Amino acid sequence: MATDPATGRRETTVSDVAKAAKVSKATAARALGDYGAVSEDVRDRVQAAAERLGYRPNALAKSMNTGKSNTIGVVIGDIENPFFARATRGISDVAQAAGFDLILANSDEEIDAETAAIELLLDKRVDGFIVTPASSIETRSLQTALAEGRPVVLLDRRAAGMEADTVVADNASGAAAATRHLLEAGHRRIAFVSTLAHEHPYVSGDVVGSSSVGDRIDGFTAALGEAGVEDPASFVHLNARADGIDVITRRVLDGPDAVTAIVASDSLVGSAVFRTIRELGLAIPGDVSLIAFDDADWTSLTTPPITVVSQPIYELGAESARRLIARIGGTGSETEEFVLAQTLIERGSVGAPPRR
Repeated sequence: MATDPATGRRETTVSDVAKAAKVSKATAARALGDYGAVSEDVRDRVQAAAERLGYRPNALAKSMNTGKSNTIGVVIGDIENPFFARATRGISDVAQAAGFDLILANSDEEIDAETAAIELLLDKRVDGFIVTPASSIETRSLQTALAEGRPVVLLDRRAAGMEADTVVADNASGAAAATRHLLEAGHRRIAFVSTLAHEHPYVSGDVVGSSSVGDRIDGFTAALGEAGVEDPASFVHLNARADGIDVITRRVLDGPDAVTAIVASDSLVGSAVFRTIRELGLAIPGDVSLIAFDDADWTSLTTPPITVVSQPIYELGAESARRLIARIGGTGSETEEFVLAQTLIERGSVGAPPRR
């Protein structure tokens, strides 16, 4: 038996199992790895010997023999965002039921970190990838995975020029529904706030780095335009991660041209906006109305509870896993885009705009 340098304990090897089962090492390896021709009697004898000796298979060696690791690489944008936690649970449940393990990596919405994660996961010989692209424009790291023969499924965002299945929510319709709800309440000056990085103040026609945020901007500005609001793009505020969500919130709520409502692009932005509104001594919805994307737990526990655009987050993750597992198994030819509906949940954070 070999010695594990980390624990000092002696490890059971394939040779040990072969000797105990009275078969050759090659036969034991085939029985343990579940590949090649081995009779049921021999397989049972080898498995019994392995169990008796406490043999633990070498996953990397098995993947080299079979060409499969039964492992999926998942690269998400922000592990602290409840959206990704819920989506990952959907991925995990479907993968586990199909006999796959997950290796999870966090890109922190940075292209370099995404590239490093994909290279590491390729070294780990994952069978395929589920990725929330750090950029919908710059896709070299994703193309590398495809070039290595690994199927890729894109979660939550599209990516330009990618031959990959995509699973997204109908963000444009969800944002339009939220904006129309505020317009129907009488609001005309409504801010859209996102942490998405952008080099300059947003103007109509700009291509942004995340297709999901871009779709929300499109739905938001389209609804404002349909209502006759001038220059809808001027109400889009990006870069909140770099500039500070609290700074942007204070800015849009200050002065004679202050907005009377805010649409937060996700639940983390929404909670920061909510906190800043309270710090300013303003009332929701008496002084300012608020709608956030994602039905996070906190949104129903505040006073008032927050109106949200709810996404089928678990199902987004689960469908991504189903698509990838099908691709790993060789099913399907043309890539597809799967679009799931969003739902506006009306609570207590939207009211008529204040009189000024």
